[in-house]
Amino acid sequence: MTFGDRAQAGQQLAQVLFEHGGFADALVLALPRGGVPVAFEAARRLALALDVQVVRKLGVPGHGEYAFGAIASGGVTVIDDGLVRLLGLSPAEIEAVARTERSELQRRERAYRGGRPAHDVRGRKVLLVDDGLATGATMRAAVRAVRARHAAAVIAAAPVVSPEALASLRGEADEVLWVQCPDPFVAVGAWYDDFSQTTDPEVCRLLAAAREFAPEAHAMP
Repeated sequence: MTFGDRAQAGQQLAQVLFEHGGFADALVLALPRGGVPVAFEAARRLALALDVQVVRKLGVPGHGEYAFGAIASGGVTVIDDGLVRLLGLSPAEIEAVARTERSELQRRERAYRGGRPAHDVRGRKVLLVDDGLATGATMRAAVRAVRARHAAAVIAAAPVVSPEALASLRGEADEVLWVQCPDPFVAVGAWYDDFSQTTDPEVCRLLAAAREFAPEAHAMP
């Protein structure tokens, strides 16, 4: 079964989260850009505040969609050492990719928050939401970044999750929730009829709309 688009996938994930329960005072953090339309639907259904946790995939040179790691706000880096050895990536190649992605990560932080500080996650349950998890590298980086900010619990959620990502996250997140976990997985985009790129203006529009239906969470000083 495929999802029509990210909004429809978000609605189905929102139902899973609603039926699961236990998120009354949680904070929803979307992994931009594709995770934002999904997380928006979840936050709206649960009447929760929505923010972003910016994470950037570290893509294999020449095959950018295939991740060998990820970086997240707060200086968190996750590297798949086994894959790096298998592909023979040099430290210089890794650093070149990381340097480019750090620059884009900082740009997105500025663009999406518009000067607003990050929400304070200390002592709170956090729902991290993406549009799909293939290797799980970006979500692992996000989980570690949120844990470093002293969240009480971190739940990873996505409409479609690969068995590989599920296995890798079970040792990182307190819980992983999904709509589908197909095997074979192929790729995230294979499970969407419309997987067109989410734009920066769309991210900003959805974050602004979310501030209308849920109160702002207490911001970090």
